[in-house]
Amino acid sequence: MTNLVKQMFTKEDLAAVASAIGEAEKTTAGEIRVSIRQKRKWREKKRSIEEMARQEFHSLGMTKTKNRTGILIFFLLQDKKFFILADDGIHAKVEDGTWDKIANEMSNHFSQKNFRIGIIHGVKSIGVELSKFFPRKSDDTNELPNDVHVR
Repeated sequence: MTNLVKQMFTKEDLAAVASAIGEAEKTTAGEIRVSIRQKRKWREKKRSIEEMARQEFHSLGMTKTKNRTGILIFFLLQDKKFFILADDGIHAKVEDGTWDKIANEMSNHFSQKNFRIGIIHGVKSIGVELSKFFPRKSDDTNELPNDVHVR
C-alpha cells in the first residue's frame, strides 16, 4: 500500500470493504469494484476524475462482464475526489442521478473522516440499486474480484 492509502485505510478496512462487495453481490448479477489511487501520474495531470475512472474501468477488465453490469467506485486520494462509473448495461436501466445521490451520501461520511463507513455505505447502496434491475440468477458467477484495487 502507498503512504496516503495507509494513512486512511487499515488492512482491516480494505478487507471489510471487500467483504461488503461480496455481500452486496449476493443479491445481484452486477459486479462492483473499488479502486483507490494515491495520486495522478504526471501524464494524467489534465485528465478529469471521470476520464481517469473510465481508464481504470477498462484496465480492470470491467467492460468484459457478461451483461455489461460492472460498476466502479474510483478514488483519487491526493485530489480528494471519487467517481462512480457504471457500464452501459447498468446505465441504460438505472435512473439518472442515482449514483450522484449515493456519492453525496458517501461524501457526508468522508467529511467526518469515516472513510471505511462511507465506502461500505456506497457499496451497499449500489448493491440495492443493482438488485432492482439485475437480480442474481441461479447460474450467476463472480466475474470480477471483490478485493479493493490499490495503487
